[in-house]
Amino acid sequence: MRFVIIGKNIEVTDGLKSAVEEKIGKLERYFNSDIEAHVTLSVEKERHKIEVTIPVKGRIIRSEQVSNDMYVSIDLVEEIIERQLKRYKNKLVDREQDGGYFKKEYMEHDYSDDDEIRIVRSKKFSIKPMYAEDACVQMELLQHSFYVFKNAETDEVNVVYKRKDGAYGLIEPDI
Repeated sequence: MRFVIIGKNIEVTDGLKSAVEEKIGKLERYFNSDIEAHVTLSVEKERHKIEVTIPVKGRIIRSEQVSNDMYVSIDLVEEIIERQLKRYKNKLVDREQDGGYFKKEYMEHDYSDDDEIRIVRSKKFSIKPMYAEDACVQMELLQHSFYVFKNAETDEVNVVYKRKDGAYGLIEPDI
C-alpha cells in the first residue's frame, strides 16, 4: 500500500508518518494490488483531525476522525475503515460481484455484520416551497441538524444542514 500523507497546520514528522503507515498499513491485508491511501492530517485549535481516502474500484472508502491527540485519531480512523471494508465485502458477496482489488482470502472469510445498516423508522411529510434561509430557521426551531425542503427559487428538493463550524450548508441536486 502506498501512502500520500499531507499535513495542514501540522508538520508530518517521522513519528506521525510511521504511525499512519503502521496503523493504516494493517488494512493492506485486505487488498490485492498496489492501492494508494490518501491521508490528510490537520490541526485546528485543540482538534487533531485525520482524513483517510482509499479509492477502490469506482468506490471510495473514506473516514475522518477528530480527537485532542493525533495518535488517538489515527487509531480511531483505522478501526472505522476496517469496519467499512468488512461491510463493503459483505455487500459484494450479497450481490455476487467481483471482488476486484481484494485478496481472495479476504473475500472468502465470513465476517459478521455487527454494524448492519437498519432503517428503524420511516417518516412522511409534506414539502412546502420556501427559501433556504427560511428552511434554516425551521431546522433550528425543530432542533434538527438538517432539513429537507422544496426551494421556492428553483422548485427543486434541497437540504440545509448545520456545519461543525456553526455555519449552514445547502445541498442542491445537480441535474
